[in-house]
Amino acid sequence: MSSWITPPECGATGIGGLPHTDPRQACDDVLEAFPKFPYVPTLPNRGLMESIVFCDSAPLPGGSVHDGRLGIDPSRDIGSEMEKIYLDFMEKNVAPYARTDRNASAFFEMAKRDFSSAAILKCQVTGPVTFGMQVVDADRRPLYYDDQYADVISKMIALIARWCEEAMRQFSGVKETLVVLNEPYLASLGSSVVPIRQENVTAGWEDIAGMVEGGIGIHCCANTDWSYLMGLNPSFLSFDAFTCSRELLLYMDDLVAFMERGGVVAWGLVPARPEDFSKVTPDSLFQQFSAIRQQVADSCSDDLFMKQSVVTPTCGIQTGDPSQAREIMGAAAALSDRARAGRPK
Repeated sequence: MSSWITPPECGATGIGGLPHTDPRQACDDVLEAFPKFPYVPTLPNRGLMESIVFCDSAPLPGGSVHDGRLGIDPSRDIGSEMEKIYLDFMEKNVAPYARTDRNASAFFEMAKRDFSSAAILKCQVTGPVTFGMQVVDADRRPLYYDDQYADVISKMIALIARWCEEAMRQFSGVKETLVVLNEPYLASLGSSVVPIRQENVTAGWEDIAGMVEGGIGIHCCANTDWSYLMGLNPSFLSFDAFTCSRELLLYMDDLVAFMERGGVVAWGLVPARPEDFSKVTPDSLFQQFSAIRQQVADSCSDDLFMKQSVVTPTCGIQTGDPSQAREIMGAAAALSDRARAGRPK
């Protein structure tokens, strides 16, 4: 069963993608910016199989990539492939769900590094809702609308997450791990246009949280039902605070209770898109952070807010070039340092 993570004390880390094509440089840049709370980046510019959904698609029953699209090959024995996932899930057999250099080049580069000076190491996998909504069947219907596929995808992602956790624990010096589900499609919770059944989301979350032993988190970069997500008790809730902080703060009682239980909030305040980042300054970012801090501190202690917070970019940095990505990551680290300045040791 998943667990809370060590309070990060308003440290800084990154989110998902980077624009790099050189895994070594990408990992160097992450470790330079976030030595205490590094993360394993994804590198979608290296090729389709390193992008969201595709990077976790190898075990998908009937999964087939054709003309740059991931779909279902009905000629395959999909039933037996599903049965294998169910059996592997029951036996916690994660070996068939291993990532490879083809879909996770930076993961294997990070495996060569030493993390003795880091408190925690984070990685990201595609969440089951986003996976199931992005892959369609022969009738162009998202797999997530098929209850059996929704169930098997959640168990498949649970096995991938557990493999990532076990693999990261073998990296030199790793003390603690965090696996974050990349779930932009959770923005559709409550939508009548793109309906998602909450009971399916809950069942999938329970499958994954029950499989992972360390920290498990959620990243959703748009507005959603924050009360519901905090009620799932993720170890780590990551979101675009630059755009959506006002909406999250409407759920102040839920937010404070979440942090009191041990939940960490990743305030994504540094714009991840270079064109947006160019319009902000260190002072404007600090002012926005300070306003959030003050508003939350009206409902709880400032110590609790700082203890259970992390500063991040708004989302993965997938556009621009590596030098721009370094600037954005550096700005997140600098904002964290400025926020922590003057706090009692």
